[in-house]
Amino acid sequence: MIRLRSLSSFATVARSAATALAVVGTAASVAVVATACSSAASKATDPKASNVASAGAAGNAASELRLGYFANVTHATPIVGVAKGYFAKALGATKLTTSVYNAGPAEMTALLGGQLDAAYVGPSAALSAFVQSHGQALRIIAGATDGGAELQDVALRSWLKTNGLTANPDGTGDVSVNPQDNAATLDQFKAGRIDGAWLPEPWASRLVLEAGAKVLADERDLWPGGHFATTTLVASTTFLNDHPDTVKALIDGQIAANTWITANGADAQKTVNAELKRLTGKSLTDAETARAFSEQAVTDDPQAATLQTSLDHAVSAGLLKTTDLHGIYDLTILNTELTAHGQTTVSDAGLGKK
Repeated sequence: MIRLRSLSSFATVARSAATALAVVGTAASVAVVATACSSAASKATDPKASNVASAGAAGNAASELRLGYFANVTHATPIVGVAKGYFAKALGATKLTTSVYNAGPAEMTALLGGQLDAAYVGPSAALSAFVQSHGQALRIIAGATDGGAELQDVALRSWLKTNGLTANPDGTGDVSVNPQDNAATLDQFKAGRIDGAWLPEPWASRLVLEAGAKVLADERDLWPGGHFATTTLVASTTFLNDHPDTVKALIDGQIAANTWITANGADAQKTVNAELKRLTGKSLTDAETARAFSEQAVTDDPQAATLQTSLDHAVSAGLLKTTDLHGIYDLTILNTELTAHGQTTVSDAGLGKK
């Protein structure tokens, strides 16, 4: 059996479809370790337990916006948006409260439980939360990252199946896929306890550069044009309906952050690396940072056309049930703001709000 670790995406709330790296091991069989998106660790400010984010009449700016994201290179948009003050500037008098998570399931649990108003998260975690809430709890309101990993969770299982290998949800089959924390996965691979892993950046690059891992598959090769969403921006449906002006401000902050990242690649790498050290206590090497950034691109486009395929793969793998995705996207505010900034609007692939 092959032992692989990955960022597990369809847990109780749904293990987020985190991107991953498949690596060559010395064993005759390969084990896949799923890097666990387990407990949420707030490295900035803790989310309040109350389900009420702010007071005020519907449509008014919220007094507070509670935002979740990861300390990963694939979350460069919120990392820069917070560090460079783009979110705070756009939000004005609205207080920004941030919480940093390790995994999509924990983050989506917080959003479903009313502890977050918006979050940067993988599309599969968003999809799972959407399915779990019967299409009511959230909307994908923007993209954030295109690429940034060697193999996504759901895509990995589909790729294994295509290549004649089974990876069952209960851990049985030719390949055992087990959830595990990103940092633990790196240590486990170095110690020879696992044969491979699929991980979000910068962890994929760290396995390659620090542990000598070899890339078996690059997810970009599995998608038309090499484009697939790694990180999206979701908002609580209630918050979106009650405070569209605040959501507009958040999106304006994202557009500003992405514009700066695109125009200032070297400085963006330094900013993200400095923030990773602040949030996790450890920085990346220059080579790791450069490789991680080369594997991805920031974007406002959520690559909506790929979501139905992701769902089909998840259903085939036994991770989700077939569901109607119509209404999962609400890109109205995003496209209005992209137009206002002279940028090209993006498509919801017919899956926009009903």
